[in-house]
Amino acid sequence: MYKRVRRRKVAEINVVPYIDVMLVLLIIFMVTAPLITQGVKVNLPKADAEALDKESKPPLVASVDADGNYYLAVGTSKNEPMSAEQVATLVAAHLKVEPDTPVVVNGDGAVSYDAVIQLMVLLQQKAGVPSVGLMTDPGAK
Repeated sequence: MYKRVRRRKVAEINVVPYIDVMLVLLIIFMVTAPLITQGVKVNLPKADAEALDKESKPPLVASVDADGNYYLAVGTSKNEPMSAEQVATLVAAHLKVEPDTPVVVNGDGAVSYDAVIQLMVLLQQKAGVPSVGLMTDPGAK
């Protein structure tokens, strides 16, 4: 006679369909993520900024005027217009001598946002400034 062989039941979950769904969702999120991160026009809130301590060193003020000219001032001194490379070189030299000096950017209200950002990138990448502050008008509300 024949012996009957009993098979054991296997308790496994087939995960292949779940992997397919996960890959489809991954592709959908990869396609839609750049669309979500696009800029949106908003009205920014107005707030009072804290002033630098009076006991701290006078800051290096890198400025951009409405014509796109660059200036560099220490404290209240004023300089002539200079190139972006000259600003970076002077800031880097000053920070080698006095590394704790704060650096702030003063952008004219009529200058483009791009010009202010380019000055900040220049100060961080070429001059090695660890953090750049933005100047505001204390009377503006």
